[in-house]
Amino acid sequence: MKRKLFIVLTLIVLITAFWMPDASSHKIRYIERATNEVKVEEVAGEKWLIWLYNNPVGRLSTKAIVKRKIVSTWYGNKMNSPKSKGKIATFISEYDIDTTAVVMEDFANFNEFFIRKLKKSARPINTNENVIVSPADGKVLAWDNVDESDFIVKGYKFNLNEYLQDNELAKEFAGGSMMLIRLCPTDYHRFHFPVSGIIEETKKIDGDYYSVSPIAIKKIVELFCLNKRELTLIETEDFGDIIMSEIGATMVGSIVNTYDGDVVAKGQEKGYFKFGGSSVMLIFKKGEIAIDSDILENTKKGFETQIFMGERVAIGKE
Repeated sequence: MKRKLFIVLTLIVLITAFWMPDASSHKIRYIERATNEVKVEEVAGEKWLIWLYNNPVGRLSTKAIVKRKIVSTWYGNKMNSPKSKGKIATFISEYDIDTTAVVMEDFANFNEFFIRKLKKSARPINTNENVIVSPADGKVLAWDNVDESDFIVKGYKFNLNEYLQDNELAKEFAGGSMMLIRLCPTDYHRFHFPVSGIIEETKKIDGDYYSVSPIAIKKIVELFCLNKRELTLIETEDFGDIIMSEIGATMVGSIVNTYDGDVVAKGQEKGYFKFGGSSVMLIFKKGEIAIDSDILENTKKGFETQIFMGERVAIGKE
């Protein structure tokens, strides 16, 4: 009897461990801004993401191992190896990445390709003084009042104090607007300043390395307050103080800031993410800016909007 029970339990564990849910039910749909069409995102490692966040054994593995820095550091080092260069051509082909705008033509390893620089002409910056531009390529969600809006999952409110880990700063930005730009592994992975201004303060917050994919967020909606992140407070003349925050994620080796000095310009490179998906968050004080209506409407309908670094995403209120 005990032997039969052991066999049954073993079979259950094995079936659960290797069960892969139907990927079609987890497809990420977004709005292509230029055409207003609904598109389906090609997700790198999609089946494993689904397994890690939807399978019981996968969720256990995520909490016990995958979220930890050591895993992301190990994989980041692997992507720095000369052997990883062989993955570049396959990655470009599989995800149809446009390389005509890339500055370099040859890369020593995959991470060098991953943090590739683009020609300035590839991402024109909206120079209108009253315009806030996207800090990165990616897919954006936005809320005009973060205290009153559902954050990604219906019924969940974003905890600004928990995210900032600063009571006074959270009070200053209470009721403000927020934008979340998600970069997937196929995106251009350098991030830039969305406005011109003066750096008032920077802060690093240690945390985990959960995935920032919608596949993961639907299961662990509060992960933005759990992940490693960096905060930069920017003083501006036209938009009040702005918080720009970079968020680490699974397989992100590190967040690297490259800017120098306290005075920064709109469109200037701020830094880059090493291998993996990641996010950039922008937080604005109440009444200072107006987010573009198409982005807000798409968010209310449950869709991210595809954007590119340098294009308009909001304006200052007159």
